[in-house]
Amino acid sequence: GLEHRLAENARLRGMQALDGLHAMMERHPLLGDVRGLGLMFGFEFVKDKPAKLPFPASLKVSSLFEQAALARGLVTYPCTGTVDGVLGDMILMAPPLVISPSEMDELLAIIDESLSAVEQTLGMA
Repeated sequence: GLEHRLAENARLRGMQALDGLHAMMERHPLLGDVRGLGLMFGFEFVKDKPAKLPFPASLKVSSLFEQAALARGLVTYPCTGTVDGVLGDMILMAPPLVISPSEMDELLAIIDESLSAVEQTLGMA
């Protein structure tokens, strides 16, 4: 039935999201970690990937990403204080269970462009 199709779609689109984000980690110094389960997934921003160093809270990196994504039509959930209550920037995503493969591709493309935009703003690109 419908519930099974939604659960299966969530599983497959979640895998598509994590695969896409893990591939982006290779190209984006900003992207420090990616994790998720089904269609609830997130990614963390770092200043220094090998050391997993967070950005200073004053830079508001999660907000920079939120604005870059929103300008491209994607709503995200920015989070801060994920390291110690003050430091640590990440983004949570929870797209609808009915998201299609092509819509997930579009979502990932917007994340990719937004990462590039924020990296340019921060002088990482």
